[in-house]
Amino acid sequence: MTDTPRADVAQLPPLSLYLHMPWCVRKCPYCDFNSHALAGDIPETPYLRALIEDLDQDLALVQDRAIQTVFIGGGTPSLMSAPFYRELFRALRQRLDFAPDVEITLEANPGTLEQGRFEAFRGAGINRLSLGIQSFNADHLKALGRIHDDRAAHQAIEAARVAGFDNFNLDLMHGLPGQTPENAVADLETALAWQPPHLSWYQLTLEPNTEFYSRPPPLPDDDRLWEIYQRGGDCLRAHGFHDYEVSAWSRPGMASRHNLNYWTFGDYLALGAGAHGKITRPDSITRYWKTRQPTAYLNRIGSRTAGSEVIEQDELPLEFLMNALRLTDGVEESLFRTRTGLPLSTVAVKLKQLRKEHLLDPDRIKTTDLGQRYLNSLLERFL
Repeated sequence: MTDTPRADVAQLPPLSLYLHMPWCVRKCPYCDFNSHALAGDIPETPYLRALIEDLDQDLALVQDRAIQTVFIGGGTPSLMSAPFYRELFRALRQRLDFAPDVEITLEANPGTLEQGRFEAFRGAGINRLSLGIQSFNADHLKALGRIHDDRAAHQAIEAARVAGFDNFNLDLMHGLPGQTPENAVADLETALAWQPPHLSWYQLTLEPNTEFYSRPPPLPDDDRLWEIYQRGGDCLRAHGFHDYEVSAWSRPGMASRHNLNYWTFGDYLALGAGAHGKITRPDSITRYWKTRQPTAYLNRIGSRTAGSEVIEQDELPLEFLMNALRLTDGVEESLFRTRTGLPLSTVAVKLKQLRKEHLLDPDRIKTTDLGQRYLNSLLERFL
């Protein structure tokens, strides 16, 4: 990775770790993540070795900072065995300093779990789950190409609770093919009956290079989408949830710390096929990404970093704001300099104009309700 001179970052941001597990049972028609349908057994032992070799190449990036949060995404990370995770975290802890209260989240999908799997994950050191429910409606699950049904969704949540996971997220989508506002609210109410501390509730979008993009299903129109969003939000707020981020809702004190580190422009190491990372040095901020194809990642000799780029000074304001303005409560103005190394005067004129237009809060880097509605247009002012 190369550096270019810029304003100094006096205090390095918190450091997280992202681990990518690229395999899944079947590729969902809406998914544009780096996930690959299984053709045979998962090569757990070679992948474990590759992850550790990957970390050994990147240890210089850590700069003696402790890992505050870990997120294991995919693909379907719950396809990997508990012994795999025990060995992985044993090796990670030999090389990295983990904060005493480290948050370690594993994405898990119903339909990939046998009895006792959650207890074994917990024994491996994982202390938070994110369950990919998407919907409790059997017809909608079928339309989404999910491998589980509504019964398996309930069984997975029950298994997580029995295993002692009191910190977990339920992943739900809205704006599904044929979905009505009543359907969307029913999904939320079903989820809320399990008393989750956290919900991800996000709209289905048609992404390039997906089956849905090539053959779009009939989705709700804009008026119906707005009604779904309004009625769903009212339902969640009535149950004590706060939308702390564009698509993330939590009970007080239960926001995902890993998510918050992303949106406050923190750092994160990246390990695994196609994983993306961000690292701050006193005089530069660099994004980097790993070899995408699992076979190529497994067979790579030496560094598995496929590319990197330094964020130039004139790009930093937009990079920071694209993250910070996703947060409903925004951030303190002082965080701009702390994370970018640039003085607030760099963006002061534009911030003043946006406040004059009632798009930003007068005292924080935070959108008003109007600003959130026109967030993309607002951010274009910083291009």
